[in-house]
Amino acid sequence: MATTEHPPSRLRGWMLQGLSDMGKRGGLTGPHAEPEPPHRGQRWWRVMCLTGVDYFSTLGYQPGIAALAAGLLSPLATIVLVVVTLAGALPVYRRVAQESPHGQGSIAMLERLLSFWKGKLFVLTLLGFAATDFLITITLSAADASTHLVENPHLTSTLHGHQMVITLILVALLGAVFLKGFLEAMGVAVALVGIYLALNLVVVITGLWHVLTAEHVVTDWTNALTVQHGNVFVMIGVALIVFPKLALGLSGFETGVAVMPHVQGDEGDTEERPAGRIRDTKKLLTTAAVIMSCFLITTSFITTLLIPAAEFKPGGQANGRALAFLAHEYLGNAFGTVYDVSTIAILWFAGASAMAGLLNLMPRYLPRYGMAPHWARAVRPMVIVFILIAFLVTWLFDANVDKQGGAYATGVLVLISSAAIAVTIAARKAGQRGWTVGFGVISAVFLYTTVANVIERPDGVKIGACFIAGIMLVSLLSRLARSFELRVTSVAMDPMAERFVRDMASRKIRFIANEPDNRDRAEYRDKIEQIRTDNDMPEQEDFVFVEVTVADPSEFETCLTVRGEVLHNRYRVLTVESSSIPNALAALLLHVRDLTGRTPHIFFEWTEGNPFANFLRFFLFGQGEVAPVTREVLREAEPDRVRRPRVHTG
Repeated sequence: MATTEHPPSRLRGWMLQGLSDMGKRGGLTGPHAEPEPPHRGQRWWRVMCLTGVDYFSTLGYQPGIAALAAGLLSPLATIVLVVVTLAGALPVYRRVAQESPHGQGSIAMLERLLSFWKGKLFVLTLLGFAATDFLITITLSAADASTHLVENPHLTSTLHGHQMVITLILVALLGAVFLKGFLEAMGVAVALVGIYLALNLVVVITGLWHVLTAEHVVTDWTNALTVQHGNVFVMIGVALIVFPKLALGLSGFETGVAVMPHVQGDEGDTEERPAGRIRDTKKLLTTAAVIMSCFLITTSFITTLLIPAAEFKPGGQANGRALAFLAHEYLGNAFGTVYDVSTIAILWFAGASAMAGLLNLMPRYLPRYGMAPHWARAVRPMVIVFILIAFLVTWLFDANVDKQGGAYATGVLVLISSAAIAVTIAARKAGQRGWTVGFGVISAVFLYTTVANVIERPDGVKIGACFIAGIMLVSLLSRLARSFELRVTSVAMDPMAERFVRDMASRKIRFIANEPDNRDRAEYRDKIEQIRTDNDMPEQEDFVFVEVTVADPSEFETCLTVRGEVLHNRYRVLTVESSSIPNALAALLLHVRDLTGRTPHIFFEWTEGNPFANFLRFFLFGQGEVAPVTREVLREAEPDRVRRPRVHTG
């Protein structure tokens, strides 16, 4: 099925480096891709640092957001968050790791449960929220990094008022790294996470020491709580109500599953049964959740008790940098500057982790659905698209951490809710009643949290809806533009089908496209008579029937398996399952041409009905006006008219 290709320009070649055409061996993504070569991987704790640059970096802004959302109740609300993390999100993603051990995550689990267009549209919706999550990770992390830079005492007089420009520069720098060629530097991630957590541990120990040595601090806090909320039951109730605002502390689990392919596992692991990889990924998720939970509780406690409430508000010195404020306040500007540098580095690297997640996620689905152009498989064009969108988001949110919190939380919560629903369905299908009930309760908690967050902060669902609408529009336009593209990835024939082709190769190769009905003797006899009459052909010409059954018309790329059979001791029939009748027929004709070196002919009858309605039937259901669409697919796939298979319509 090879076609003539023109050498690309140097710029085009650089932009599309590593991109292979769909029809070429090794140029596929998705289920038809060739498996990646086996690699040794990394120990689970090293991979934990890779996901940790996203998860642990939220300590840069989470305590400040919690203080703004819950006020004096921040420690209690954070405890609720930790309970939900350890008893809800962690069990869910441990099950996701078990069900989807190749890094596809909960979206792939739900994709398997749903088929046809409803499944595709559902996945596109989830991709919209995933894009919200990852893109806001990039912009929010860059904004918080710039906050730490601007508020540093040594630089504040020089950089004050330039936060937007600094954030855009950081985002652009991130894009430049990926355009140059980003290699996952596991060692860099380990160093960043190790240094960052060590510095945070110093700040936490120092903060706890000041809280314990200054007894009035705890007393003042408890008295203020009693005055504001009365009794402990009211406090717990209010903490439960404000908990959705703290949902940023749940980020990182989806990334933790996405990095699964990098986990080393055991020697006996196979791609079908990677038991060691699953076990060690569960260790990764559990360890990260426990470490983060300890830091969330202690940091919310010391920041609430030691930082005046006014400093958390926009314009305050602790806004978006509560722990950095404590580092400068209690450990001096030298240590504080080191802390700022470490925080800026890990926040920037969190943006790199999110970009890598986007580049892994979008090409996995959209091109396979036919809902993105070929260049969407290449890294560099997608980097440019994502960076431009990140510029727009940064500008819309004024490079402000607090303003982006709602959008980030919405993306995180929708993904976690979808994961909880996916594992609930998986447990139910496995007949595990106890797990089904447990995951069902967790799903209800996350759905409540998502709805509450959307009601409280609608910005998140608004920007999520913009991403979804953009993905839907671009996807449908792309699929429309690629309607006549040959999208069959391979053709395989059984021995009987090969025998039919070899037999025809000694004469003219003539196929009849037949829509199977009763498949009785009369159907095939009448079809042959009609074709001979319509095309004024002599009786001695023989034919082979081709019958295509549409399986899932929403699929774009398909593999063809052609089976041959003899019906009624006379009629030779090739049967095929595909997502599109014209594409299957065109691919079969090209395959037979390449196999025999002869030009095949195929005969159709015209389809009755409105041409536009027939095109919509083809676009949505893989059927419609088959003859002209088959010819158009062949024309695009084979520009040489001499080598193009012949299409006849009567």
